[in-house]
Amino acid sequence: MRHAAKKTSRFLRRFWRGLREWCGDSAYESYLRSKGAHPDLSPALTPAEFYVEQLNRRYSRPNRCC
Repeated sequence: MRHAAKKTSRFLRRFWRGLREWCGDSAYESYLRSKGAHPDLSPALTPAEFYVEQLNRRYSRPNRCC
């Protein structure tokens, strides 16, 4: 019984992590992990600055289907 509960808990954690990555909710956490792995001269962005940067990156390019 305990083994089944542990497997279910592990599955739910992985599912939740995957869902957050798929919808972009964990983008800032991923950015901070990447920033920590590759420190450079520029400081890390705040969550608000990161959000604006993501919007600028997404909508600054032409978006056409044809």
